[in-house]
Amino acid sequence: MKKKIYLVILCGGRGQRISKITKNIPKPMIKFNGIPFLQHLINFYSKYNFDKIILLAGYKGEIIKKNFHKRKFNLIDTECIIEKKPLGTAGCINLIPHEVEKFYLVNGDSFFNFEFEKFMKFCANKKSAMVLTPNINYKSNKKLSSLNINKKKKIIFSQRKKFMNAGIYYFKKKFIKKFFKKLSINGNASLEEHVLPNLIKKKKIDGMKFKGDFVDIGLYKNIKIAKRLFQKYIKPAIFLDRDGVIFKDTGYVNSLKRVIWTKNIFLGLKKLKIYNKFFITNQAGIGRGLYSEKSFINFQLKLKKIFISKKIFINDIEYCPHHPTYGKGLYKKKCSCRKPGNLMIRKILKRWPVNIKKSFLIGDNFKDMQAAKKSNISFIKKDTNTNFKNVIALIKK
Repeated sequence: MKKKIYLVILCGGRGQRISKITKNIPKPMIKFNGIPFLQHLINFYSKYNFDKIILLAGYKGEIIKKNFHKRKFNLIDTECIIEKKPLGTAGCINLIPHEVEKFYLVNGDSFFNFEFEKFMKFCANKKSAMVLTPNINYKSNKKLSSLNINKKKKIIFSQRKKFMNAGIYYFKKKFIKKFFKKLSINGNASLEEHVLPNLIKKKKIDGMKFKGDFVDIGLYKNIKIAKRLFQKYIKPAIFLDRDGVIFKDTGYVNSLKRVIWTKNIFLGLKKLKIYNKFFITNQAGIGRGLYSEKSFINFQLKLKKIFISKKIFINDIEYCPHHPTYGKGLYKKKCSCRKPGNLMIRKILKRWPVNIKKSFLIGDNFKDMQAAKKSNISFIKKDTNTNFKNVIALIKK
């Protein structure tokens, strides 16, 4: 049985150096482009194959819990755990649920746009690993600002080549718990001060170097940098109907055996690199009782993995399980999410910064066109037998 992979985000910091901003909100809830910093982090990581996202919160953690607990982002379940007393970036790791065997750990107050999938492959047979990036004069932790990697891929201290900790790690739980025991870590402790320097000293942690946009929001000057950075990430989007666009609509498709891919769909989506890609799909098959919501999600996750294997990342998905006439039980309702309504699109726009003027909705029927019109998004009709290359040609006109 495949072991589950978890993403853990450290959200417990008080943000004392920016206390005027964090007086009423936790640091990860500071907004950029009208969207909380934590949401930007979840957006970046949820396009990968995680089974669950765990948020370890502390200061004003109830705000984080209210916004993120027991929600799905790109179909990944999210859980928020609030520490009862300050435990630090190391101590709070003890709150991670028992069933977690391995996990990626990221700081909830820093963002790094890098090739995370390469780091995931690197970690496949590792007990612990860490990401480094060129030092750009961040001095928040002197111990971890002058690092390098030796020939055996182990992280070492170095004064000659300066790389710094990017705040992104991988741990096998048994390994890190055993290491905590050696260091007598039970309560409040710092990952950066107490754990990582010891792991590096003993050559117990592997590393990879990456370049990319990096920012932490722990200082007022860095918040200004982050505002400029996230302006850069206001991207155009492709909103994709699923059945009839990605693959042939043969009627309530919910199995890979029934998928007939649109010709050149993978080649076409690869060419749309500058666009974020979102699925918005009516799924009345759930409401009609033809398949369960859980079954739909499992099938959609399989599709997501196929796209990832083709180096195509689906950024997010919204689906509508309702039908006003044939829906059963709670699913029988007239809603705003079912196309031609545009609530699915509006939900995505709340989570993602999107350049609407340069975005497109690709659909195969009149309802899709109406949803696009209500959202002021350009519409492209994908005919039944259209080669997806033709759709790309229309976008690039």
